[in-house]
Amino acid sequence: MREPSLWEVQKQRNPGHSRWYIERFETMRAQGADLNGEARFVDAMVPRGAAILDAGAGPGRVGGELTRRGHRVVGVDIDPDLVDQARIDHPEATWAVGDLADLDSALAPGYQGSFDAVVCAGNVMTFLAPSTRRAVLAGFASALVPQGRAAIGFGAGRGYDFTDFFDDAAAAGLSRSLTLGTWDLKPFSDDSTFLVAILEKPADPAQSKGARTSLLG
Repeated sequence: MREPSLWEVQKQRNPGHSRWYIERFETMRAQGADLNGEARFVDAMVPRGAAILDAGAGPGRVGGELTRRGHRVVGVDIDPDLVDQARIDHPEATWAVGDLADLDSALAPGYQGSFDAVVCAGNVMTFLAPSTRRAVLAGFASALVPQGRAAIGFGAGRGYDFTDFFDDAAAAGLSRSLTLGTWDLKPFSDDSTFLVAILEKPADPAQSKGARTSLLG
């Protein structure tokens, strides 16, 4: 039996948690908060019209903005309430309910090797069940094109040590390309309380790129 994620446990304890989360960001946006920093970051990483997997997409805050900027976004989240909201707010993207540790069940056949980038923001990695972390990172590697990159951000003190994260990433076949302390490009240091890691999938000339058409056109 799969270990439930911390998000799922939280929802079991408080069924209204998803609605609170959605309304929290709606309030912040109404108050003029800048909610697009992660999307600007990823937009700068990729060519125009890139294929991007929004992993742990929530209500589509990051993926929706990337779609507005002209990219082709597929978002996956374990929470159907959040995915429903993403579909309402950002119908131009593709949203799926699914477990990040089992992308084969969440995405259309042929998705492997089809994404130019993966974005995993909002402390998603710290909400995963610890036993699934390596499987999630391996799924990111499988989803990426050769030399595709994953941008992953999460805070310290949330039960996932940064060193352990990099060990898990290496075991999943992702190399450490760049580390920053914030999404607005502040340097990472030993006392940083937040990590933005850019991980790269090694080049693999033998891997077919034909899957791109089947999923994203």
